[in-house]
Amino acid sequence: MIARITSDLRPQFYNAVSAVVRRARAQAVRAVNATMVEAYWHLGRLIFEEEQQGSARAGYAEYVIPRLAERLTKEFGRGYGKSNLKDFRQFYLSFPADKNGRIGHTLCGQLTWSQYRELMRVANPSARAWYAREAAEQGWTVRVLLRQIHSFAYERTLHANRLTTRSSRRRKTKTSPDEAREFIKDPYVLEFLDIHPSSDLQETALEQAIIGRPQEFMLELGKGFAFVGRQYRVSTDTKHFFIDLVFYNYILKCFVLVDLKTGELTHQDIGQMDMYVRVFEDTVRGLDDNPTIGLILCSDKDRSLVKYSVLNESQQLFASKYRPYLPSEEELRAELEHERSQVARGRRAHEMGGPTRGEHADRTESARAAPMVTMQSPEIRDVG
Repeated sequence: MIARITSDLRPQFYNAVSAVVRRARAQAVRAVNATMVEAYWHLGRLIFEEEQQGSARAGYAEYVIPRLAERLTKEFGRGYGKSNLKDFRQFYLSFPADKNGRIGHTLCGQLTWSQYRELMRVANPSARAWYAREAAEQGWTVRVLLRQIHSFAYERTLHANRLTTRSSRRRKTKTSPDEAREFIKDPYVLEFLDIHPSSDLQETALEQAIIGRPQEFMLELGKGFAFVGRQYRVSTDTKHFFIDLVFYNYILKCFVLVDLKTGELTHQDIGQMDMYVRVFEDTVRGLDDNPTIGLILCSDKDRSLVKYSVLNESQQLFASKYRPYLPSEEELRAELEHERSQVARGRRAHEMGGPTRGEHADRTESARAAPMVTMQSPEIRDVG
């Protein structure tokens, strides 16, 4: 009888009831989490203040946490050991009080204690705030947050922004280039693809690996990306062109074209992407869409080539390196410093009134190669 009655329930009725229960449970979990996170912060504040007040008494500061852990564990059980109490204190120091004496972090109720424990280990306050904001806005799990921290997502995004900002300070357009730059990283880290660095890696294999892990790839691209298609066809009156990957960013409200290059960036690659963007603008972009962005992902690039190409002036074209493995902090720092030094040398040469000898050679070579920019495209097929 019970089975018969259950089977007679209207699906819409049961779904509505179960949705209320799930929503209530989720809200209860969030409320408990916010309460406990705030409590941990206040515990950290009290511990820190007690240690400071007792610093004049020999050995008292070192005595506070061990003795407090002993008494709290005896009264409340597990969760208040010495290591946790030290974390509470560090939590307070990492997110100090505001002018009203409350927790100085507006995302308190949106992040879990496990996430805060990882954020506390980020030494740079600006980076810590960036990771916290991104984790809350994008709903990162602890695992995703750890991956972003260990891959230095903040440093890579900041580095790319610094390089592109210098060449665009003189130009202001309605396309919000500053917003676009916030979505560009350099380099991109693709360790989740499990591909090994190799001189014979084919672009089709790289593309297939990305298609097999779309969620991870879009996470590495940044926030607001939705997949549109692969080998996306755009056409002129006489030719078809096929773009490796196309995304739409609902925050920037524009299409993002991605071209994959397993070798070093060339003039032909830049010209090809420039053409893709122009054709896409004419044939696909809607009236309400912002200008299309073209991103070339390459295994390596020459800074002087970027400087003397349309990449240096364009608000829509970008080129970034990708790394098929997770770089160490030393490797990433060395790479970013090398990029900065190249930009600094070019800026000094410009301020002195002309390029260096090496840059003059690059400019000459660039001029010789320029006529070939739009003449070669491996992804062109005749119409009909």
